[in-house]
Amino acid sequence: MVMPKDTNDIQSPSDKIPRSAWKTLAILSLIATMAMYAETMLVPAIPDLIKDFSISYSTSSWILTTYLIAGAIMTPISGKLSDIYGKKKVLLIIMIIYAAGVSAGGFTTNIYSMLLVRFVQGIGMSMFPIAFGIIREQFPRSKIAIGQGIITSMFAAGAVIGLVAGGHLIQNYGWQSTFFSIIPIVLALLVIIKKFIHVDESQNPNITSEGKTNEKFRNKIDIPGAITLAISITSFLLTLTFVENGTSSSYFIIGLLGIAIISLILFVMIERKAKSPLVDFKVLLHKSIFPANIMVMIVGLSMFMVFQTIPVLVRSPIPLGFGEDPLTTANVQLPFALVLLIFGPTSGFIISKLGSIKPIIAGSIIGAAGFLSLFLFHSTESLVAANLAILSAGLSLTNVGAMNIVMLATPKQSIGVSLGMSTLIRIIGASIGPAIAGMYMQTHQVMLKGFTARFPSVDSYNLIFLTATIISVVSIILAVILWKTVPKHHVHAI
Repeated sequence: MVMPKDTNDIQSPSDKIPRSAWKTLAILSLIATMAMYAETMLVPAIPDLIKDFSISYSTSSWILTTYLIAGAIMTPISGKLSDIYGKKKVLLIIMIIYAAGVSAGGFTTNIYSMLLVRFVQGIGMSMFPIAFGIIREQFPRSKIAIGQGIITSMFAAGAVIGLVAGGHLIQNYGWQSTFFSIIPIVLALLVIIKKFIHVDESQNPNITSEGKTNEKFRNKIDIPGAITLAISITSFLLTLTFVENGTSSSYFIIGLLGIAIISLILFVMIERKAKSPLVDFKVLLHKSIFPANIMVMIVGLSMFMVFQTIPVLVRSPIPLGFGEDPLTTANVQLPFALVLLIFGPTSGFIISKLGSIKPIIAGSIIGAAGFLSLFLFHSTESLVAANLAILSAGLSLTNVGAMNIVMLATPKQSIGVSLGMSTLIRIIGASIGPAIAGMYMQTHQVMLKGFTARFPSVDSYNLIFLTATIISVVSIILAVILWKTVPKHHVHAI
């Protein structure tokens, strides 16, 4: 596959961004803020959920896993649906589903109803590739990174709000308030999107001039592919969960992993023969898109490894941790979110001026340096906070640059599927990160005098940060490969 060359795609760096595109960006950015707000507020409530539902720590991990499974399954499917039926229509349907999940969350009374609610909420994750696809169509080619950077920063804004507000809400009003506080936001966004978001589907070959789906494209959803993909992802994430918790026999874990591998092979076979596949392997394996997606996965892995590890480090008793409370935990992680908030749009402007390759290389190096510094220096709260700020700057540059490459290197007719797969790959990375951290903390524990519980040892944190550093080096190698493989006359363009 070659880079798109039609005159509608190729714009000069001086192209102005239409006012309508800014309006669309502002509205879609609020979706990112809302979703991240919801997630960061719920995490501090997990101890309360364990107590209220009388569940173990291992069972509580399903609160995150179920959400990720639903998101991983639905992102490529929703991308395909948006290509067939139109982006705005599918976005509104997914928003309605998400609203239902959020509204029901505060009324759950047991772990089973909570997991059902989390699965419904996870479907809402598939909103984001559609949102990126809408931005891709409304922004000039040379300015796409700006739009993407702003959306990325709004994820961080939601995390900042969630970290600041979450502890206070949970402490004063209970974990149910985290769900109730989101209901008016999601309902308002539904109305705003329906009224003010306008998507031009005239370039979509699947949509007629009257805005209807062409009959020949109806019923083209790849059901066998969706089923095998769902089984493969679910089995793989379950394998990671059981390995992390150490609650099942090795035969059971090997069996789950075998199911995941066999299902993945079947999925690939089905997709290669399908007339309308969920995954276009010509797009996915493109020499620019494939390494960019692996870097996106590393970003997801890195971020969720941080989210899993830092709260445990801060809350664990001295000398294994800092012996602090939930509010201090939020403050230690706040620089990570604040830098992402500031650096998200900054990364977009940098990439719009320099292209994607140089910022990706710089971001990968900065990210690796941040993890290396965490490995060497994490003895105080201030050192951890400072290193998280460095790490956040690197991840922001890498993520915005890599996603910019994916969007610009993908043909218009495949953008929904391509961005859905990028989101899927990032979710897989996000699920692997906590699993790696959890395994190290589970296998390296010590008993402190005066405590009945065991806590992760100093070695566990060293192993986590060292592993993250090594993985970050892979991102540097991929960035260099991109620099060498992308034609010189395309380097600035992407």
